[in-house]
Amino acid sequence: MDYLVNLSLLSPDPELDARIQGAAVTIRRALAPELELVTRWVRQTFNAGWSSETTVAFSRQPTSCFMATRDGGLVGFAVYDSIARGFFGPTGVDEAARGAGIGHALLLATLLDMRVMGYGYAIIGDVGPSEFYERTVGATQIPDSEPGVYAGLLNTHP
Repeated sequence: MDYLVNLSLLSPDPELDARIQGAAVTIRRALAPELELVTRWVRQTFNAGWSSETTVAFSRQPTSCFMATRDGGLVGFAVYDSIARGFFGPTGVDEAARGAGIGHALLLATLLDMRVMGYGYAIIGDVGPSEFYERTVGATQIPDSEPGVYAGLLNTHP
């Protein structure tokens, strides 16, 4: 099921920013020279499909990939405009770093950037943790959105 987010209703969250800063995490846009490092990390931590979508995000100018770093290493990522224009995701946080608000901070940074880039709404495709998106950014289900853009995807990675 796909979800819709009204970007005009979002605003920065200073409490979340303070929480992230307190965890010594930096959220920022990825830079082109980091493509290989980021896509390799996404492939190793998550899967090849997400790594491919991250590669597409790096082809945008500016890149549509955001990352979370701590102590010089990656702990999370989020992309948009990869599978289709106006789509958020994929996104992921290293299992050891979960529960610190990093996923929420990546989501918000990415969606706010989409708004700056002129989008009024964002689509989150094939949502897994729907409660998270509903709670953090007010995402709502898009009726009749299955099968979505991933329908018929060639799956050579069993």
